[in-house]
Amino acid sequence: MAEKSFEEIQRLLDAKGVRHLDLWFTDVKGYLKHVTMETSEVDEKFVVQGAAKLDGSSVAGFTEIYESDLVLKADWSTLAPIPWQSGTGRVFTDVYRGFAEGRLERDPRYVAQSAEQKLREEGYSSYWGPEPEFFVFESVSFSADAGEAYYKVSSREAPWSGGAKGYILRPKGGYYPPTPQDTLMEYRSKVADTLVSVFGVQVEAHHHEVATAGQCEVDFRYGGLTKTADNLQTVKYVVKNIASQMNLVATFMPKPIFGDNGSGMHTHQSLWRDSANAFYDSRDEYAELSQTGRYYIGGLIEHGRALAAIVSPTTNSYKRLVPGYEAPVYLAWSKRNRSAAVRVPMYHRGIEAAKRVEYRPPDPSTNPYLAFAAMAMAGLDGIKKKLEPGDPVDENIYHLSVHRRQQLGIRELPGSLKDALEELRSDSDFLKPVFSNSLLEAYQDIKTQEWKEESIRPTPFEYYQYFDI
Repeated sequence: MAEKSFEEIQRLLDAKGVRHLDLWFTDVKGYLKHVTMETSEVDEKFVVQGAAKLDGSSVAGFTEIYESDLVLKADWSTLAPIPWQSGTGRVFTDVYRGFAEGRLERDPRYVAQSAEQKLREEGYSSYWGPEPEFFVFESVSFSADAGEAYYKVSSREAPWSGGAKGYILRPKGGYYPPTPQDTLMEYRSKVADTLVSVFGVQVEAHHHEVATAGQCEVDFRYGGLTKTADNLQTVKYVVKNIASQMNLVATFMPKPIFGDNGSGMHTHQSLWRDSANAFYDSRDEYAELSQTGRYYIGGLIEHGRALAAIVSPTTNSYKRLVPGYEAPVYLAWSKRNRSAAVRVPMYHRGIEAAKRVEYRPPDPSTNPYLAFAAMAMAGLDGIKKKLEPGDPVDENIYHLSVHRRQQLGIRELPGSLKDALEELRSDSDFLKPVFSNSLLEAYQDIKTQEWKEESIRPTPFEYYQYFDI
């Protein structure tokens, strides 16, 4: 990012009417965090050295208590007003260790920036286009107490709710319906307007997704790795806040509804060298895909089981990754084929700029900085090692027998977060150019604790299944 002088920052804040400066950063789990400073405290020292405002031991995955003094340094290119907070502007920040000891290696934004630098060293730039899906409900209540465990979801679109007035959306029947069945068009348009006019995130389309009960998707313009991760955090922030203002509640939980499609975040990606798309080859009859693109896919498939721990990072993620709900389960590739983990989109011929690969396992509970960096490193490892992805599979993989999948050499994604973490422990070398050992250990500790906590709790379904045994 280009450095700005103190005087330039003052003029920028004055021009945008910012009196309260919201400093944004993301913890290792992917949660957006913020602290608000008064702009009267923004002096030359703040601009040059950053804000001494962070206890790293209180942030998931950052530091131990004996090394907890951290500094937030603003990336002023990301300054934008927050329209529902009077006189407030937000800015993404980079996390530094105190006492001028350099960047915090566990800062997810630093990992993303390091991945971009690694790609540049290999002669590449990259573009990223995630497609986040999410649910918007009228209300949600839940409890996980010792004497009471339940969740209750209310949606006027859903067949189990009383407010649908005949215009219900049946399970798996929610793809592209018009109003009045699509009850959230006005909501999504407000989200899009806010993203475009306030935050500079260029929305391309929005629509109702396959599931009932208010599943939505907002697609925004592709961009560089770190910039796109910033934009995704902004999208999630706006989606939740606009919902709250309209007395709704939004969730990026991958599988909140049993018996219907979960929310994924298919991620389109491409590498470029010298202004040319490194994935494009007009001479390739199958998919206009270059050998570099095939090697990149080979890296995604080779490391797909380990990647799952990062791109599908919650216990709930693996309730989405099951056959029958359009979620990718099998590590294979193909053009057009949405039953494969890697799809090469094929809408038009001969368009170099559009050539890309889509990795389908990610879901929106992931930390975008870590997820994009991990996918980039897997693909780059495939290029450097010339990992062939195998033959494309141009049939519905869900319908193949186990024997046929074995013949084709098709592996499955892990079936649980526990299994995914075991894969990551045995296959993490490809990440180490940008993921420090310290970060990997912290991440694995956090996620191991999550699956352990989930695994020891009785669930309502277990009561239903076993109470009268």
